[in-house]
Amino acid sequence: MAEHDKEDSVIESVKEKIHDHDTSSDSDSDSDHGKPKSESDSLKSKIYRLFGREKPVHKVLGGGKPADIFLWRNKKISAGVLGGATAIWVLFELLECHLLTLVCYFLILTLALLFLWSNASTFINKSPPHIPEVRIPEEPVIQIAAALRIEINWAFSVLRDIASGRDLKKFLSVIAGLWVLSIVGSWCNFLTLFYIAFVLLHTVPVFYEKYEDQVDAFAEKAMIEIKKQYAVFDAKVLRKIPRGPLKGMKKD
Repeated sequence: MAEHDKEDSVIESVKEKIHDHDTSSDSDSDSDHGKPKSESDSLKSKIYRLFGREKPVHKVLGGGKPADIFLWRNKKISAGVLGGATAIWVLFELLECHLLTLVCYFLILTLALLFLWSNASTFINKSPPHIPEVRIPEEPVIQIAAALRIEINWAFSVLRDIASGRDLKKFLSVIAGLWVLSIVGSWCNFLTLFYIAFVLLHTVPVFYEKYEDQVDAFAEKAMIEIKKQYAVFDAKVLRKIPRGPLKGMKKD
């Protein structure tokens, strides 16, 4: 009996040790689960986003229906809009139709059909066509004008800031951008340029939203390399350019 009681006590002590080990392992696993969460939060905050983006792509594009169209949330509407833009570009660019001539022909055809329908309705015992009264509301026009005013004033302030000579980096960036835009403009006319921008709006955002992690990683490496090259260019060229005294400095 004594030996049996001894064996029972040994078994109970072993069970207690196993239970203590399981509870300690559970607590360790809980702490381990807590660590990756904090680490994942810190990693998310350290992830490089293109142009310093903090919002989703849908919010960056303004949200609402325009963003849904650009991101192909409704494929039928997006395809219809892109197809309509392509038809307009083919009509005016490839077929070389003129806008004023096309608008005049369209108005002539529409007015002729409505006029004939209105006069023939009494002879064919049918109701005349219902021509709606079109009026442009005042509020959307004011909102569009206010938004354009804000954007134009912002552009003027940026140009003034660049012309003042305070930021050489921004000045060189704007000059390079305008130079590239002038080259692209010499290759094609305004309509083709507008169509290219429209197609890019329908392809680049949805591609970026699908592969944003890979694109951001590549963009981070590219920005690091650009900053290195700019630092070399700044040390070898820009710092050697003589500059006049600033207006705010006192004259001796």
